[in-house]
Amino acid sequence: MGLIAAFVVAGCRTADQSAGWRPLFPEDGVPQGWLVRHWADLRNPPPADTEWRVSGGVLSNTGSRGTWLISEAEYGDFDLDYEFKLGERGNSGCALRAPLFGDPAFDGLELQMVDLRYNPEATPSELTGSLYRAVAPRRQCYRATDWNRYQITCRGPHIRVLLNGEQILDVNLDAQTASAKRHNGEEAPALRLRPRRGHIGFQELSRDDVRVQVRNARIRPLD
Repeated sequence: MGLIAAFVVAGCRTADQSAGWRPLFPEDGVPQGWLVRHWADLRNPPPADTEWRVSGGVLSNTGSRGTWLISEAEYGDFDLDYEFKLGERGNSGCALRAPLFGDPAFDGLELQMVDLRYNPEATPSELTGSLYRAVAPRRQCYRATDWNRYQITCRGPHIRVLLNGEQILDVNLDAQTASAKRHNGEEAPALRLRPRRGHIGFQELSRDDVRVQVRNARIRPLD
């Protein structure tokens, strides 16, 4: 690396730190400060063969499908920025303000990450960019089997999401009074009743051998 390039990189890192950004996965290996739980209820342990690991700066997992990687830390208001890639039948999600019980999709918030081929009959509120089964994105700009970037802001009742540089969600949770249906058909709390503080995380529920990949994940607490 040339001297000028080295100064540029160092300057970018300093700017990131001074702006309050923190990397979520700063080191390769098993992520420290994270829990692995069952996809349908965070009170339950994952399949015994599951392992989430960072390699070359990329987070992914092995073993049986159907898990969440959940932060031990809690967050209320924050900016979250990361890139993700899925396989042709990939299914994942990002937990926002989830409690350590129940399903983040219905007891907290889940920002969906899924390839349409996972479920060709999915409704708009079940596709990438949705708050799962509650609010559909303004438009669908997911890039299949390629890297995609989420930029997420959670501030009080306001949830704002950019996907690949385009704003796809701008939601006032206080105005969301309709209930969503859980997978068993029961009604979940309306978004206005969901927690305003909780845990973040990443889900793996793909139907093929290509698992979700996450890189350049960082967070900036705002509260």
